[in-house]
Amino acid sequence: MENPNKYPITKSEAEWREELGEKRYHILREKGTEFPRTGEYNLTFENGTYLCGACHTPLFKSDNKFESNCGWPSFDDSIEGAVEYIKDTTHGMMRTEILCSNCGSHLGHVFEDGPTETGQRYCVNSLSLNFQKK
Repeated sequence: MENPNKYPITKSEAEWREELGEKRYHILREKGTEFPRTGEYNLTFENGTYLCGACHTPLFKSDNKFESNCGWPSFDDSIEGAVEYIKDTTHGMMRTEILCSNCGSHLGHVFEDGPTETGQRYCVNSLSLNFQKK
């Protein structure tokens, strides 16, 4: 986990674990990944806003969501200032990890292979998100 003290919302890992439960804690705080095509929001396309599953900060608008066929919710952009970008060289790959800029929780990764004008594909775990309908 990145230095938790640099984020506006800070809690001990014990507090996060109790608040989030084991599955969400694993994804958000231990940088886990859901199995593809298993997440609640993979095929959700209602109007609204996707919030951080840990601190409820707005991260993505439904207007930026698209079907990527990758098995995870995909967005072509985030809400300005809501996401932090970290170089990730784990598993022998070069990727860009995305974190909530408010609490430092792991969301997923962003790739430069998106089909829209932005060219980006934010690949996000459903358990990293909450959805708020418009």
